Amino acid sequence: VMIQRFREDERSGIFDEYIDKAGELTTGICSRYEGGSLIVQLDKGGRVEGFMPRSEQIPGEQFRPGDRVRCFILDVRDTGNQVKIVLSRSHPDFIRRLFDAEVPEVQEHVIEIHAMSREPGFRTKIAVTSNDSKVDPVGACVGVRGSRIRNIVEELGGEKIDIVRWNESSQVLISNALKPAEVDEVSLCFELGRATIIVRDDQLSLAIGRRGQNVRLAARLTGWDIDILTPEEYQKGLEILWEALKPIDGVTEEMLDRMAALGIISIFDVEEIGRNVLEEDLEFTKQIADRCIDVAVIRSKEVTLEQEEAKVAAEAQRIEEEAAAAAVLDAQIDDESAAVAASILDMPAEETESTESTDVNA
Repeated sequence: VMIQRFREDERSGIFDEYIDKAGELTTGICSRYEGGSLIVQLDKGGRVEGFMPRSEQIPGEQFRPGDRVRCFILDVRDTGNQVKIVLSRSHPDFIRRLFDAEVPEVQEHVIEIHAMSREPGFRTKIAVTSNDSKVDPVGACVGVRGSRIRNIVEELGGEKIDIVRWNESSQVLISNALKPAEVDEVSLCFELGRATIIVRDDQLSLAIGRRGQNVRLAARLTGWDIDILTPEEYQKGLEILWEALKPIDGVTEEMLDRMAALGIISIFDVEEIGRNVLEEDLEFTKQIADRCIDVAVIRSKEVTLEQEEAKVAAEAQRIEEEAAAAAVLDAQIDDESAAVAASILDMPAEETESTESTDVNA
């Protein structure tokens, strides 16, 4: 009974100590791995252990017994027979606490972290603003010659961090979030929660990022669904929309301009927003709104079919071009082989014997 009471008191003490530390950084020593979870010793006596589930680890990161582990206390649970301290290095708040530790202005709330999006082990975008006009939020987070941000990146094993300047204007914020790509235009559709971004052809891959990472993180950071188009793609969508709706009785160019101003820029948008938006926001009559939606439904199916056919044709052309290139390469190899064979046949007998002798000696 005495031993049981002692253990209960010890467990209660550990819980009381660490429940107040939930949401903070801590540093421990790697003890071992159990079923994919990392076990971290949190005190010198080995009395307190935390565990980091695989889902809370940075992908590809490995620790050895005895390694120092800096992590975020995600949760503290009293399960009745033990205290479970859940640790994390993949949670976005781990980044937030690292900035607290490395950037005094963040800890003192001179600089505020407004939003953050993260793909652990790869890239993080963090939007900051300053409560003091004399303090540049981006410069303060980066530090002199990148000293502050470098410490955080090293702690994360090289994970890239983009510091984004926060702005209350969604258009400006989205442009900032997509950097280093240069954005030409941002069109917002509040009804669909979507931002259409226009970028030049040479900026398209940069805006999208590797495997869509840049645009995906920017969308999470800003809270908008983001579509990225080239000027040609944007104009093509408008042309299809106008060609479909303009013949409808009662539809004027002014109405179409108002639709574009609201971010309705494709035939698919008309079908998605529905009749109420057309009537209430654009002041279409019920008859015109219904007719627009009917036409949009039909034209959307046609455009989808055309796009699928174009993809099939492009793939067929790619295969044909690859086959033609392979045929040219094979022909070149055959020509070179024939030339070598001909040169050997034309070689004088003495040279042939000398060559064979050299080959044997080699």
